Amino acid sequence: MADTLKFELVSPEELLLSGDAFEATVPGVEGEFGVLPQHAPFVSALRPGILKVKMADGSDHEIFVRGLAEAGPEALTVLAEFALRVGDYDAEKVASDIRDAEEDVRDASDEAAKAKAQLNLKHLTDMQAVMAQR
Repeated sequence: MADTLKFELVSPEELLLSGDAFEATVPGVEGEFGVLPQHAPFVSALRPGILKVKMADGSDHEIFVRGLAEAGPEALTVLAEFALRVGDYDAEKVASDIRDAEEDVRDASDEAAKAKAQLNLKHLTDMQAVMAQR
């Protein structure tokens, strides 16, 4: 279809969503941007935020993502280092995970373990902040 683009959302573990899309709104590091068919070639790192996709089958998807997006005239590919459907977000679980991550930072046995724990904590608090604004 000329008025759609191929959309793929890929995580390190799996292909999360794939199909023809009418449009997408992507949380780029320099601001949110829209992607429609015939978009100019473009690559952007993503800030933690909500990816919104309107699929040709009539479904709409909202997914918290962190990663990289590559857009072009015929396709949009989102390479997510992390992705979670907005409907699957559990505020209580994330709050618990944040408490555990804070403990991991405090209990880290060396600098490498501490850096890893701090990064995990940042990812969790970023997600919590984005979802709190919804």
